Amino acid sequence: MLSDAERLAQCDVDTYRASGPGGQKRNKTSSAVRLRHRPTGLIVIAEESRSQHENKAKALGRLYKALFLELRDPIAPTVEAVRSHLDWAVFAGGNVHLSAKNPLFWPTAGLALDVLVAAQAQVSTAAELLGVSTANLVEFLRADPKLWQAANRLRAVFGHKLLTG
Repeated sequence: MLSDAERLAQCDVDTYRASGPGGQKRNKTSSAVRLRHRPTGLIVIAEESRSQHENKAKALGRLYKALFLELRDPIAPTVEAVRSHLDWAVFAGGNVHLSAKNPLFWPTAGLALDVLVAAQAQVSTAAELLGVSTANLVEFLRADPKLWQAANRLRAVFGHKLLTG
């Protein structure tokens, strides 16, 4: 896994003046940050702070999440293939309970989405491959709105009804 500095080195960084509230200083300084991740083409922005440094840090955090939400690593739909990608400590006891603030959350979310693709977006099959209950997988996917949206986008691609709740 890359550090923030290594990830930033892979990006084109643009700074610009953000519009909106924030007073005179906001309109005079180029504090908004846009990162273009060259290897993937992903673009993220942060412009809510008057500090360019804070906005760059927020943009890097958004890029980190976007990499796991948008990029899929093909996995064969077999227990053996999934196990070769798993950190079983995260899935210990047949459940996954991670807060979105846990450093393992986004890598685990990316893996869950990869397995969901392998299972053709059938949540019960993905849960079985991960060794968790369907309810636990749905609860995990629901832990972050962007993760929930990504799971529903995959379900739409495979012609399934969207998850609700």
